[in-house]
Amino acid sequence: MTSITIQIEDGKAASLVEKARRFGLSPDEFVAASIEDLLSQPEAEFEAAARKVLNKNKDLYRRLA
Repeated sequence: MTSITIQIEDGKAASLVEKARRFGLSPDEFVAASIEDLLSQPEAEFEAAARKVLNKNKDLYRRLA
């Protein structure tokens, strides 16, 4: 596993610690979960292309259903 070190403002660090505490996580666990969630979201371009294809072929999909 790779470690990444970042620098953030003190106020943001305090906010991060507080939010992690509310979820019952360490700050490291909270950040890792947040990154996992961010990376699992589809990219905007893919989502836009998929939406365009679905809309373009809406009638075809309806008839095939």
